[in-house]
Amino acid sequence: MRSIGSDAEDLAAILHGVLSLGRRLRAERPVGGVSLSGVAVLSTLRRLGPLPAARLAEAERLQAQSLTRVLGGLSRSGYVERRQSEVDRRENIVAITPLGEATLVEDFRARREWLSRAMVEGLDSKERDALRNAATAMAKLARFEAPTSPP
Repeated sequence: MRSIGSDAEDLAAILHGVLSLGRRLRAERPVGGVSLSGVAVLSTLRRLGPLPAARLAEAERLQAQSLTRVLGGLSRSGYVERRQSEVDRRENIVAITPLGEATLVEDFRARREWLSRAMVEGLDSKERDALRNAATAMAKLARFEAPTSPP
């Protein structure tokens, strides 16, 4: 396995920075908004379109029971709708509603507004450029799946 820089120190700094920024962005969400799990589900549905519940659970890396709880809350609030699949009557298809779309847009707007202000007022132009360049690499890391070793 290849390593980077001074390994432990670099990795600790990256981890600390990502976690700290994540906590701060979560704090900038609208008060009384949808849960973070709910936002993740709404985002996936917005990005991928209506999905069978099993596929949604897989995309969100959730157990079926956990997804059922999240979907129950989202459904009661009118953010998602569930319908029976026309292809397989045993399967439920989940879709985001217009209210869910609006709620998701507002959640992201609040965080984007804070991030924009913080970047302009708290970073110099070189730091902003470095952060923009790092965004692609961070998204790539988030999608990384280590190959599984044979048993």
